[in-house]
Amino acid sequence: MLICPQCHFENPNTHKFCQRCGTSLIHKVCSECDTQVPVNAETCHNCGAFTGTVWWAIIAKEPEYGFTSTDDLEGSSADAEPIASNADLESSAQLTQTQESEPTSGEIPCAPQTDFDTLAQEMDQPETAKSSTLMAKSTVEPDQEIPATSQTNKLEPNLSEASSTATSEASSSYNTYSITYLDVQQRYRLIEPLNRDTLANIPAGSETSVQVLDCQPFQKSLLEALLEQQSGAFPSPSSSILGIPAIAQPYLALKQSHYPTVPEVHDAWQQDNQAVMLIEDRSGWQLLSDLWGSEELSTLQLLYWLDEMARLWQALESWNCCQSLLEINNLRVDEDQVLGLARLYHDPEDEPPMLEDLGQMWRLLFNQSQRTQLTSLGTVFRQMCTEEITTIDQLRSELEAIAHAEEEAQEEQATTVTLDMADHTSEEAMSLLGTPLGDTVGIYDDGGPTVVLPMQLLSLDDVGCTDIGRQRDHNEDCFGIQAQIKKHETPIGRTLDARGLYILCDGMGGHAAGEVASSMAVEKLEAYFQDHWHEELPTQETIREAVRLTNQEIYDVNQQNARSGSGRMGTTLAMMLVQNTKVAIAHVGDSRLYRLTRKGGLEQLTVDHEVGQREIKRGVEEAIAYSRPDAYQLTQALGPRSDQFVNPDINFLELNEDTLFILCSDGLSDNELIENHWQTHLAPLLSSRANLEQGILQLVDLANEQNGHDNITAILIRVKVRPNFQQRSW
Repeated sequence: MLICPQCHFENPNTHKFCQRCGTSLIHKVCSECDTQVPVNAETCHNCGAFTGTVWWAIIAKEPEYGFTSTDDLEGSSADAEPIASNADLESSAQLTQTQESEPTSGEIPCAPQTDFDTLAQEMDQPETAKSSTLMAKSTVEPDQEIPATSQTNKLEPNLSEASSTATSEASSSYNTYSITYLDVQQRYRLIEPLNRDTLANIPAGSETSVQVLDCQPFQKSLLEALLEQQSGAFPSPSSSILGIPAIAQPYLALKQSHYPTVPEVHDAWQQDNQAVMLIEDRSGWQLLSDLWGSEELSTLQLLYWLDEMARLWQALESWNCCQSLLEINNLRVDEDQVLGLARLYHDPEDEPPMLEDLGQMWRLLFNQSQRTQLTSLGTVFRQMCTEEITTIDQLRSELEAIAHAEEEAQEEQATTVTLDMADHTSEEAMSLLGTPLGDTVGIYDDGGPTVVLPMQLLSLDDVGCTDIGRQRDHNEDCFGIQAQIKKHETPIGRTLDARGLYILCDGMGGHAAGEVASSMAVEKLEAYFQDHWHEELPTQETIREAVRLTNQEIYDVNQQNARSGSGRMGTTLAMMLVQNTKVAIAHVGDSRLYRLTRKGGLEQLTVDHEVGQREIKRGVEEAIAYSRPDAYQLTQALGPRSDQFVNPDINFLELNEDTLFILCSDGLSDNELIENHWQTHLAPLLSSRANLEQGILQLVDLANEQNGHDNITAILIRVKVRPNFQQRSW
């Protein structure tokens, strides 16, 4: 099946456009010049920008790197879940369609594909009778026609010539020993063609890696289809997922708790006694060793990375993959300074890594960067190497103690720097053990000691959008955005000082009345905070007063016009105030506010003010509460009643990691649209490289497709933070 990149509807392989939303399934848009390019193109034909989808392929040849047999599984029995049949996978993944006709203009030619049943028969034959299924040969018969694509010519300049002169000795040699595709379906094309013997002669117990271009990036992978049939199961060190090569099992198991540190697996299969796995290509990520010596990095940032590696070591031990943390070139950092591994390395069987090896590697990081290490940290490294520190809990406790000492040193130093820089030191954010109090977000939630860093603002980006929807004749929603960003440059470094006011209102009350109420609320709140937001983030009392006065103003208009019942205009409210790394939120009604982080996922921060939720708070079961005919009737709104009936929910947050906030009206949040699609439409927007404007338009388009019954309004706020660099040399 072809998965639409816009609405994620599953379409038959033959379709050129999505059945649901009309998005092209054979083209994608160049991010640099907005030109439509074929989905299998490596670069844009207009501007030359890279547009291809590239994976890092790992090929292993070892007995245990095969499909997990039922005999190998602990507790295997007759009632164990069976491996998906070839026919099932064919139906689910739709990877077997054969292209027999010439591609028409504008159509992406699909390479010939082999039926899974045929492949299964080949795999059951003796070794001498098997076809070479790991790679698609470029050898062709004289009368066989090769599908021509621009990428074929680009990546394999001699392929066409070789096919036309197949009788020549040189061409015959090329066709015999050069491989072009990694898989028999000819979906994954090698960026650089390889000699067949390179893969055929992989020694047992070793691996080789290559980059491949995904020629069908919208097509569901075989691994996805298999995981769906396994009901989203995840492997463990004592049990595996049937049908998935063992090489991929650790990645799948660690995904939930350690992504993006551990790369995600895109596809995995086994052919010709070799296991093949495709993972994210992180070759473009910066080496941690290159960044380690940067003068911009503080002590606490480095302690944070060391603590993260210690925590990851504990998880990798169960999978015998601790070697992954000892390969210095395997340690990478993305554009947001998130630590990541390029891949997983299996531990040597004869000499498994010990904690002392990690201490030696950390020493190497400092030696290569020529950065002076703290005496206390050098002591920790020595204790690791002499086996005085033998457990991860001991190690993390020692790192915590160093962080405490560094905190005290920074507090002393803060008294000697300018007041402007001192204002950025958040004492509350320097808590170094466990989960912070209140609404502060912790770095980890595994119960162990954790280095929680004082943070400072790195960037603040926002965008808003409203749409009338597909069934309404006018728009009663309204939103407002007011943001100020100031940069401070000092000899110590650059800092950012920012504040933002974000207001979203969904009006109600008959023709024209709803839009009047929502616009009145936005204007009143903006004017109020213009006068009452001074140096610090407004207090709870200040915010509550702003909401009270806004309600009173709309209520007075209702009273003056003698409106009653449903004719009384009103509006919901979802509001957020940001000042550097501090956030305040307030809401009335059923407009919602969500936050999204890499470690915490999606979280709804507000509870709808409606009858159903009121009944649940009273102890009524959810199913019974929402069986009432008035379950979705609002219990609070601005304007219909006096201020004694309005009690906004107000909460405060402290940001300790990059966060995407989403404010939305019910036209977007209805039918759990956010909960069902955040991983595809919101999670990518956490990256600094993601375009928020494009993201919010795609979100609104999705809401029109799946809801559309109401006005749709959303505000996205992306806040990126980093450790507070009070410059202290090591």
